[in-house]
Amino acid sequence: MQSDKNPPRPADPFRPADDAARELARALIGDATHAALAVLRPGTTAPSVTRIALATDDLGTPITLISTLAEHTAALQANPACALLIGHAEDKGDPLTHPRLTLHCQAMPIPRNSHAHTTLRERFLALRPKAKLYVDFADFGFVRFQVQDGLLNGGFGKAWRLSTADLGGAQRTT
Repeated sequence: MQSDKNPPRPADPFRPADDAARELARALIGDATHAALAVLRPGTTAPSVTRIALATDDLGTPITLISTLAEHTAALQANPACALLIGHAEDKGDPLTHPRLTLHCQAMPIPRNSHAHTTLRERFLALRPKAKLYVDFADFGFVRFQVQDGLLNGGFGKAWRLSTADLGGAQRTT
């Protein structure tokens, strides 16, 4: 007989990472044009979420271009720990049945006068040509998201914990 003081622990809902999960996660990252960025508001423990444009660098690591005027930029400067939620916007069916990926990251700002900035600018504009309107504004800069791990939800009953190795190129550390 089970005691109320020690209720049974639920079974771990996560499956072991496999090639199908790795491929789905990499496709979600590579195909994403935007993501939800979760940060902690400076000086608080309150979370805040915003939508950002998303692309990848040449190794598949998520990057974005953000303004220093944005509240989420100040939050990342105060605490670079963040999360990205990536998923395809589907118009049909239950949205909970569509794949989505949460990436736990460290935000790494890229210095404007660096070679990395020049390389990211070229790549970002190739992938997001409309950003040409503001990419060179003085308040805009690139951020690379150093991925620590991920949670992939492929729909009901399909969940995986993924390591940086599972995510492939999304593990750049510099």
